[in-house]
Amino acid sequence: MLVFVFICFVTSSLVVGALWGVSGKLPEKVEGFIVAVAGGALIISLVLELIEPASSEASLFWILALILIGAGVFTAIDYLIKQRMKSKGGFGLLAAVTLDGIPENLALGVALIGGGPAQIAALAGSIFLSNLPEAAGSAMEMQKDNYSKKHTMVIWTGTAILLSSSAVAGYLFLQDVDDFYLALIKAFAAGAVAASLSTEVFPQAFKKDSLWTGLAIALGISIAYGLHKLGV
Repeated sequence: MLVFVFICFVTSSLVVGALWGVSGKLPEKVEGFIVAVAGGALIISLVLELIEPASSEASLFWILALILIGAGVFTAIDYLIKQRMKSKGGFGLLAAVTLDGIPENLALGVALIGGGPAQIAALAGSIFLSNLPEAAGSAMEMQKDNYSKKHTMVIWTGTAILLSSSAVAGYLFLQDVDDFYLALIKAFAAGAVAASLSTEVFPQAFKKDSLWTGLAIALGISIAYGLHKLGV
């Protein structure tokens, strides 16, 4: 039961963020600060909850290779969306959240296999915080493109269901998979998350709140590391 509570908590951030986007918004500096905190938390989570556990099940070569492949796949898809499809509005952000979210939530599902509550909370919390402003920003752009509030909420609720399904699939269907392959999945997801931090999360945070971005990232790192140590 705890597993599904964590999954619902993480993906509910997309619906909450969309509600935030269609009903109003926080000051840009506050939004940028939250994004930066989330990014800092994700740095710790991808290293300690994904890469480090994976390194005990696969060789350094495979871990490094899958990190690079994960980052490369995300970067290629991000390029296609932004440069080739010229999608930079609400649906561009929606696509970015979805492409980023599928490996993130799959990794969350894998992390739930044998993970401790505090360790899982660190990853779940950082994903939750990073999803909020991205969903809100996309919903705001959809409003500018004359999508109704109802239509926008239906789209984001569907996205939340899709990403919940990927987390549930990771947990249910990868239980009996060899630890070596789970390690590769974690490393791939870590690479994808790392790429999303550099191209989506930190640039957005710096644009909205450049003065306090570094402090906010350090705060996010401290929170995530503290949660991790509590779970050790």
